[in-house]
This record gives sequence, structure tokens and C-alpha cells, in this order.
Amino acid sequence: MQSKAGKAFRKFLPLFDRVLVERCAAETVTKGGIMIPEKAQGKVLQATVVAVGSGARGKDGEIQPVSVKVGEKVLLPEYGGTKIVLEDKDYYLFRDGDILGKYLD
Repeated sequence: MQSKAGKAFRKFLPLFDRVLVERCAAETVTKGGIMIPEKAQGKVLQATVVAVGSGARGKDGEIQPVSVKVGEKVLLPEYGGTKIVLEDKDYYLFRDGDILGKYLD
């Protein structure tokens, strides 16, 4: 999965249990063909994981791996995350525990 996104992340790697995601594009047209104005579009809660950290240390000192992998689709909370701009694209940084779930194919 070596795309433009892959090149940007050689310069940025999340630390510990952080996960870098790219939100999916908002729906701009309904199934009936009606255009949705930008103000009326809700916040997109689905995203694709583009980079993950190595994991957080548990109480016993062992590293607990991150529960998602690069390329997986995840469900995000409505609020939270840190916005990061890399090569003119918006990405969001979340803690692994903040991600609500992942979509199965």
C-alpha cells in the first residue's frame, strides 16, 4: 500500500499507542441525486489507518501492541483526536483506546 500517503509517513511515525488516520470523504450527494451542502454534512466517523505506533507499556513493563493495523477501516468518536497536516492533507492522531471499533471486510 505504497501511495502518496505512504511517502508522507516516512517523515512522521506515531509514538506509543497512537494511531494516525485519514477520515473518509463525506457524502456530497444523496442516493436520490440531491446535492448536500457542506454545512449540512455531518462529521465523518469512518477513517482509514495510515500509521500506527509500537504500542504502550503495560503495568508489567511489557509492550502492548496497538489493536489496529495500517489499511484497516475504523470507527472514530465524534470528538477528539489531534489534527495534523502532512503534505496539504488532513490526518488525525488518536490513542488506540479512543478508537471505537474496526470494520470487518
